[in-house]
Amino acid sequence: AYVNDKNTDPLVEAYDNFGAVDASGDNGYSVYTSVQCRDTSWPRDWNQWRKDNWAVYAKAPFMAWNNAWYNAPCAFWPTHSLRPVDISNDALPPTLLFQATNDAATPYEGGVTVHRQLRGSSLVVEQGGGNHGITLSGNDCLDKYLATYLADGKVPHSGGVVDAVCKKLPDPEPLTTKAASTTSSGSALHGLLGFRG
Repeated sequence: AYVNDKNTDPLVEAYDNFGAVDASGDNGYSVYTSVQCRDTSWPRDWNQWRKDNWAVYAKAPFMAWNNAWYNAPCAFWPTHSLRPVDISNDALPPTLLFQATNDAATPYEGGVTVHRQLRGSSLVVEQGGGNHGITLSGNDCLDKYLATYLADGKVPHSGGVVDAVCKKLPDPEPLTTKAASTTSSGSALHGLLGFRG
C-alpha cells in the first residue's frame, strides 16, 4: 500500500498493533525496564555498550541492535543495581530449560549459567536458533522434550553442559518478485510484520 499508493495507513496500523512500545495498552515496557535495570548490573559507560553490542552483533546480528536500544535505559538508570538472586538450590524438582545458541536477546551463555546454577536441571539447545521462546513454534524436536516433561516430569540428562540438542528449523524462503507481486499489498505487509521467526 505504501510502495504503490503512498498509503501509510497499513504501516501505522501495523506499528500500533505490533511495534509500538506498550502496544498492548499496559505499562509492560516500564515494568520490563524497571526489573531489567534494577536486577542486573549494566555498564554505565556507553562506549562499553557499543563494544559489547558489536561483539553480540558479530555472533547474532538479527536482534543485536534492536535489543541494545530496547535495554538502553539501563545505561542511565537513576538507581543502583541489586545483587543477583542466588537461585542455586537442591529443592527444585527436575527443571527443563530451553536455549537457542544464536539468540542475541537472551544469549546462550546465560542459559548455560542458569543450567549450572539450578542443580538437577536439564538444558535443551536449539543449535543455530536465533530467537527465544523457542518451544511451541513448530520445532518437533524441541516440542517432544517439552511434551514429555509436561506429561511425566522427565528430562533428558547427558552429564555434559547440554543435555539434548535440536536443529533449528530452516530459515524461511523469501517470496520471489513474481510471487510477491501477485500477493495483495496489504496482506503481504501484514504477513511480513506478523511473522515471528
